[in-house]
Amino acid sequence: MKTTAALLFASMTVTTSALAHEQKPDNLSFGSQQCDIEFKSDIRINPERIQITNVDNQHMVYDGQQLLVDGEVMPLTAAQQQALDNYSQQLRSYVPEVAQIALDGVKIAGVAIEEVSAAFGIEHNDALQQVVDNIGNNIEHSFYQNGEFVMGKQSFDELGEDIEQQFDENFEQAVEQAMVQSIGSVLMALGSQMVSSGGDMDEFEQRMERMGEQIEQRVELQAANIEQRADALCHSFSELAEQEAQLVSMVPELSDFQLLITK
Repeated sequence: MKTTAALLFASMTVTTSALAHEQKPDNLSFGSQQCDIEFKSDIRINPERIQITNVDNQHMVYDGQQLLVDGEVMPLTAAQQQALDNYSQQLRSYVPEVAQIALDGVKIAGVAIEEVSAAFGIEHNDALQQVVDNIGNNIEHSFYQNGEFVMGKQSFDELGEDIEQQFDENFEQAVEQAMVQSIGSVLMALGSQMVSSGGDMDEFEQRMERMGEQIEQRVELQAANIEQRADALCHSFSELAEQEAQLVSMVPELSDFQLLITK
């Protein structure tokens, strides 16, 4: 049973790593690599426009035609318009990927739970799946609001804290509940493995370790893909920060609305 619980706990680390961030305000990290990008403002993206709100609650709004800075129309040259169009397109491409990576990480955790449950005959894993579903719902509701994609330094930090709290408070309890409800199935699965090992405890232990390694490998294969995407996104954010700096040099009125900077 300790082996089963350990595998279940391990499966959830995929989710927490997908949204991992060190205890540094506004500083993002994905997977195992620190992503030294600092979010300075909040952003809202919908099909019609992009809005960036700075710490002073001033707004920059661009709808592909007109730039509004705190409610005032900013005239743009053709070069400025093209630079702003390119920047807006990159924001639409890269920023929502943060949410998608987090949601895909949650899906991997669900797959891991299914793998462990199948291996040990755990039929009553509703509480475990509910924890995963709640985390996924919280991620979606945090990033998608009223038809808009929303992300900011405060919402991102609050989301990370909420996921950590759910994991700490609910997951261990859910594992224990699944173990109690499925104790008969677990013991039968363990007994079957013991019989297959001819009663040899060393052989039994090795078989259990191999089973755990096989499950871990299947999960880690998917997690590696998530981490690669996260690293690529970090690189894209670095390039976007440079593009944003160039845009500000062309349109000084946007200097108070930088979304992100490199550390």
